[in-house]
Amino acid sequence: MESVQISLDERSYPILIDASLLRGNSAFDSLPKSHAAMIVTNSAVGPLYTDALRSALEQKYDRLHVVVLPDGEEYKTWETLNLIFDALLSNGCDRKTVLFALGGGVVGDMTGFAAASYMRGVQFVQVPTTLLAQVDSSVGGKTAINHPLGKNMIGAFYQPRLVVCDLEVLDTLPPREFSSGLAEVIKYGPIADMAFMEWLEGNMEPLLAHDRDALAHAVRRSCEIKAWVVGQDEKESGLRAILNFGHTFGHAIEAGIGYGVWLHGEGVAAGMVMAAELSCRLGLVEPAFVERLRTLIERAGLPVKGPVLDAADNAGRYLELMRVDKKSEAGEIRFVLIDGPGKAVTRPAPDTLVREVIDACCA
Repeated sequence: MESVQISLDERSYPILIDASLLRGNSAFDSLPKSHAAMIVTNSAVGPLYTDALRSALEQKYDRLHVVVLPDGEEYKTWETLNLIFDALLSNGCDRKTVLFALGGGVVGDMTGFAAASYMRGVQFVQVPTTLLAQVDSSVGGKTAINHPLGKNMIGAFYQPRLVVCDLEVLDTLPPREFSSGLAEVIKYGPIADMAFMEWLEGNMEPLLAHDRDALAHAVRRSCEIKAWVVGQDEKESGLRAILNFGHTFGHAIEAGIGYGVWLHGEGVAAGMVMAAELSCRLGLVEPAFVERLRTLIERAGLPVKGPVLDAADNAGRYLELMRVDKKSEAGEIRFVLIDGPGKAVTRPAPDTLVREVIDACCA
């Protein structure tokens, strides 16, 4: 079993990475015993892994409750969040109850937000079952739900007690979901580690084939980079913003086309190409770097062009949506750009240039 540590003083916790972690209970040994726990999952993941997680936890908790949410980004709403609160209250769960998020990024985000809010804070554990969640959303304490006007606009920073990444569960992911997760893996290279990007270029086929050693390395290195960033900037006051490379454009795609039509990683993938192209037009990187990144994203089975959101004024619609993004300041859009390979910077860009990039990168 491999471990990556998130170092945040009293809020520190490990990320455990291995195959078959849900088949035993050793991954959960560090958790305190409590009277009750609740597994929060969804209709797709629940039938596959709830029994295994229940078996791993049953020695620690007198009562184990399960709440099953509908599956999909379109359900990342107040109404779905209230299903968790309804289950907690109807089962008499107290503030020592531990929540377990068994699912992908949507389940993890909503479970974390529920944990941050219920009785002003209860402990929770991330058990991510998608590649995207294992390398990104389960790590770092961002929790949120969506609003019709913007993605992840209502939430809290709230750290889990533990993250358990079982590589074996990735075998049941549909190819599209797996590729979506690769977008969040790929982003770490351009922003922080070009050696990792080179490794991805040489190992994309083994990753797509779910080679266990390749997966372990990709998950571990992604978590190491995120741990390094989060350890320095937990609440995104500066450095942590670089983790949003591709997300400003990507969130606009998700909101503009309708949540759930494009997967999160698909929006990020097209968004990374747009952000790299904008970096190039600002003179920060060479065109060859943009093409290199575009090729890697395409090899991962991901889109490299954004959708048209408005036939009359597509760029205008993107700009409108990006101005309500969390990274905007006083209506000014802050883009995560590549300031030379392996280094990211957050800065604004002229609307005229952004329009040119959107027109060139959408189809």
